[in-house]
Amino acid sequence: MNYYNEIKKELIDNEVYKRIKDYSKNKYELERYYNVGKLLVEAQGGEARARYGDSLIKEYSKRLITEVGKKYNERTLRRIRQFYLLFKNEIWSTVSTKLTWSHYVELIKFDNVDLISYYINISINNNLSVRELRNKIKNKEYQRLPFNTKQVLKAADNMTIKNFIKHPILIKNKYNTVNITERMLKNLILEDMDSFLKELGNGFCYIENEYKIKLDDRYNYIDILLFNIEFNCYVVVELKVTELKKEHIGQIEIYMNYIDKNVKKTNHNKTIGIIIAKRDNKFVME
Repeated sequence: MNYYNEIKKELIDNEVYKRIKDYSKNKYELERYYNVGKLLVEAQGGEARARYGDSLIKEYSKRLITEVGKKYNERTLRRIRQFYLLFKNEIWSTVSTKLTWSHYVELIKFDNVDLISYYINISINNNLSVRELRNKIKNKEYQRLPFNTKQVLKAADNMTIKNFIKHPILIKNKYNTVNITERMLKNLILEDMDSFLKELGNGFCYIENEYKIKLDDRYNYIDILLFNIEFNCYVVVELKVTELKKEHIGQIEIYMNYIDKNVKKTNHNKTIGIIIAKRDNKFVME
């Protein structure tokens, strides 16, 4: 088999198809790159050699740049080869065509299959742009998930709000000080509420801060009250700038019970409580 001619044919077909047909264009491009990656591995003498030998990549890229297009340089061909190596043991239909080649370019640099699977799923479920995916990778969202959550993801079990807790939680500190007060912390969160809700997970909606409730003859204030659409429940958020203490848990449980008795409807699930506390000079969710 003349591997170069086969690769050239696949890439030319891809360029022509992209110009004349919009329907299922993304699926076609990913299929072509998968086929080219397979041909590159075979041309290099199998997977073991393909991972280390790039002389053939250099030779092919020089010719393809001239005969097909400038974008088929050495880096692109290596990415195409890695794309195939990552998914060669998968049934093609499991390689989601809901994502673009640009999404996969952000992922193929990793060799952790569970990490890649996580980012593929959240990109599809949340319709993430390439830029949004890149930000999640940059912020090490997968790495900040608890070990138990990663096991749940692998087993494809049902997820709960608790599974989405990340350690640490990212809160931009424009004050650039370690000695931050609870009011300063709340202001930082309120000023960038969208980022805070995304850190918590999916389906969180903001209701109010300093939510007033009456306990006996005294008024108390819940730092932040949210609602989660996916889990159909209210979420009480309390902010602390110290490590978690027993009295913090007792306080938030009182607030949760109040919301359950006085605010939640019969069709809502029980209220969830989240305490933002300090651990090793980083903010975590409890």
